[in-house]
Amino acid sequence: MWSGRTAAVGLDGGALSPCPVSPNCVSSRSGDSSHYVEPYPYDGLQAEARRRLIIAVKSISRSLVVAATEDYIHAEFTSAVFGFVDDAEFLFDDSRKVIHVRSASRSGYYDFGVNRRRIETIRALFLAQKSSSTSEQNQRAIPHADAQ
Repeated sequence: MWSGRTAAVGLDGGALSPCPVSPNCVSSRSGDSSHYVEPYPYDGLQAEARRRLIIAVKSISRSLVVAATEDYIHAEFTSAVFGFVDDAEFLFDDSRKVIHVRSASRSGYYDFGVNRRRIETIRALFLAQKSSSTSEQNQRAIPHADAQ
């Protein structure tokens, strides 16, 4: 089975490549609603958001982080049954405090919404880490009665 990378993986002029016309791709840079997903918001340091995103990606079954730089992450996801490989890319825009996302199947035409669902699952995992770390920080900041 062919699992080579598509030509669209990687940055194109400093931005994520556009989606093809096929419905098996989603992107926060897409101009049409059938391919569009919201970018992931973050506050604070880009390095911390990057750490949280890598944890979220790695928590998905059959995922592999292929490349990770200061502002770009490329991950591969392999389907359980047929071994199809999808590519997901994440590009940090620190000036706007968002992470642009793109996820596309390497083969086939339809993906039955798999890429969109995966990107939304990663979003939820990424954002949940923020809320849990915020809760931990708040717990440390609140003086407890028994600490006096």
